[in-house]
Amino acid sequence: MRRSLLLGMVVLLFASVALAAEVDKVTLKNGDRYSGTIVSADGKILLLKTEFAGDVTVKWDAITAIESAQNLHLTLKDGQRLSGKVSTPDGKFVVAGTESTAAPADKDSIVAVRNDVEQKNFDTETEKMAHPKFNYFWSGLLDTGLALTSGNSSTLSYTLSTTAVRETPRDKLTVYSTYIFANDNSTPPNRTTANDFRGGVRGDLNVRPRLFLFALADFETNQLQHLNLRQVYGGGLGYHVIKNDRTAFDVFGGASYDRDSFGQYFLLNPLTFFPGQQTNSAEILVGEELHTKIATRTTLSERFVFYPNMSNLGQYRYQLNATSATIIKKWLSWQVTLTDGYLSNPPFGLKSNDLLLSTGLRVVWGKNKL
Repeated sequence: MRRSLLLGMVVLLFASVALAAEVDKVTLKNGDRYSGTIVSADGKILLLKTEFAGDVTVKWDAITAIESAQNLHLTLKDGQRLSGKVSTPDGKFVVAGTESTAAPADKDSIVAVRNDVEQKNFDTETEKMAHPKFNYFWSGLLDTGLALTSGNSSTLSYTLSTTAVRETPRDKLTVYSTYIFANDNSTPPNRTTANDFRGGVRGDLNVRPRLFLFALADFETNQLQHLNLRQVYGGGLGYHVIKNDRTAFDVFGGASYDRDSFGQYFLLNPLTFFPGQQTNSAEILVGEELHTKIATRTTLSERFVFYPNMSNLGQYRYQLNATSATIIKKWLSWQVTLTDGYLSNPPFGLKSNDLLLSTGLRVVWGKNKL
């Protein structure tokens, strides 16, 4: 009985020692030591998954030693990859199982560390980038706003805006649309006070790190302006003035063709009839686009495009869109949107400017960037 008990204790002891050995160990400059599973590192932060403290992030500069129980994949600045169990005698990264000709790596020469799972995910994404299918890398958002009144007044206003983006380091495809509707039913007859749709598609192609080509097709209808359809086709060159993780600011310019179809309508006082008309114009387009993070949870997006008319000099139009969004959850935000569309030569008796200010919820899907 004693022998069995003693044998059991020895087995448990060796099992606990073996289990304790099967963890990665990280030592810091201040003498602190962490044990767990190394997930990844990017030369700035190391992510360690621990049993009791959960995920722990450690500054790469603070690490003095690593001893891994699992195979790790190291990527060096020169592109070399090393795989195996890692130790750091004399501050050098030694990877067991690599070729004998591979010299120990300096800490500063390492740009990435990944375990098997992270490396597999990274290789999968790299393969996607090398041979991307059309359904890869899509992300997008949906903004919506609604206002209702009932009683002495009876009104409805609704806005819906959607954007879908497919972005890779080489190109970017954006599909977008905005719909605005409002009516007033306070007194008969029921009156539509806004009914406007705008949408389109734009493609960008990076020809240099900061220089890109673009092409676009925009479409718009506006019931109150009697605009049956506006078609705009254009393209040109753009430049990435600022492009980092926090801010992207582009300027662009080119040319476009604008075909507008206006329907017939009546005006009162005096009663006047205006037949429909179609206009075709060559335009120059110049603009800028900004996306920036102005706080931890708040982003600002803004785009302004100016279209001088080259077929009828002195006439022009512009389009401004600006949105501020504050994150509530990872997939949900609160947004405030301003849009302003201006036409210098609207049909007779109609106003040049259409301005909208709305607020509501934003739903985000997909990955913003690869």
